[in-house]
Amino acid sequence: MAFTPKTPYLTVDGIVEIYNDASEFQGIILIQRKYEPIGLAIPGGFVDIGEKIEDAVIREMKEEISLDVEIKELLNVYSDPARDKRFHTVSVVFVCKAYGTPKGADDAKEAYVYRLDQLQLDQLVFDHGQILKDYLKKYHHEQRD
Repeated sequence: MAFTPKTPYLTVDGIVEIYNDASEFQGIILIQRKYEPIGLAIPGGFVDIGEKIEDAVIREMKEEISLDVEIKELLNVYSDPARDKRFHTVSVVFVCKAYGTPKGADDAKEAYVYRLDQLQLDQLVFDHGQILKDYLKKYHHEQRD
């Protein structure tokens, strides 16, 4: 009989910073979710069995916002059992860099670029408002390459 551990679901999220051709910061990408819970969110998704976390965030960003991203750094790991009402998830959140125009695909109905002063953190699903508060606090709106 094989042992099947019961553990939280592992996910990745990407705070994707968009830059123009002159390498000037334009904002971050949020998606409109296609499935419950409906609402604005940071793009992300589940890590596949046999997949590295870093590969998962690059794949999920390509699938959801149709852009190739470069990982800048790990922001944090979020594991509150109440962060997702559907089931217990643990999310590894990366800050990423990308160029181009996002296009919603896969689980994302739409993808938008938001300037930091446009963010309405109380309108995000899951704990994504808190994640973005942590991001803003850490980066103080400065652009780091």
